[in-house]
Amino acid sequence: MTAAARAALRANLEKLLASGRDGALLRFGLGQAMLQEGQPQPAAVHLQQATAQDPHYSAAWKLLGKALEQLGHTEEAEAAWTQGLAVAGQRGDMQSVKEITVFLRRLQRARGG
Repeated sequence: MTAAARAALRANLEKLLASGRDGALLRFGLGQAMLQEGQPQPAAVHLQQATAQDPHYSAAWKLLGKALEQLGHTEEAEAAWTQGLAVAGQRGDMQSVKEITVFLRRLQRARGG
């Protein structure tokens, strides 16, 4: 996806949010768009909202951890991924389980453990 297409998608999602349509999927889309644009701070805000609105949204937990990691908030990223791992396991979302496990291992290795 081109930068222009990403910006247009984000603008459309922001219009939906401004019109009063709010939900976990919309917040996930905004968070994902912001991460793709290299904006982890607003991405984290949207992804925190997504997980608050739907605590069982494993993909939102996964991206929230990525946004927090990019911000240098490694403890918070680890907490988000740990929660995401539990949710993904409960839901049988094995792809997210695998990805989050890799993220957690990398984080632990970076800490020297």
